[in-house]
Amino acid sequence: MSDQPLPFAKLIGLVVTSVSPERVLAELPVREELCTRPAVLHGGAIMAFADTLGAVATVANLPAGATTTTIESKTNFFAAVPLGDVARAECTPLHRGRTTMVWQTRITRGDGKLAAVVTQTQLVIARG
Repeated sequence: MSDQPLPFAKLIGLVVTSVSPERVLAELPVREELCTRPAVLHGGAIMAFADTLGAVATVANLPAGATTTTIESKTNFFAAVPLGDVARAECTPLHRGRTTMVWQTRITRGDGKLAAVVTQTQLVIARG
């Protein structure tokens, strides 16, 4: 994935810090443009953060010539991430199959408190 641009990730300020077939790590600085009121990270930004990581993780596991798209996503919110904080995420596989992959992304606040858990399913699309 590192040789392909991630324009949406760049737009929201997402920084992928580590990619392997077993785990993707990333950070998202919480700036005003990503917040709702009161000044906390918008739920949609949290979901977009996790969705991007699930796609990156799937790409790290794809066979040659295949691509992917999200077909399902579920988010549980536990704690707000305040303006000025950095949301940190770890995305790990629950299932890596031939036609689908399921990823769980745990998002924490700077103080380590769990902010959200996102479970998503990625479709593996063979090109050919």
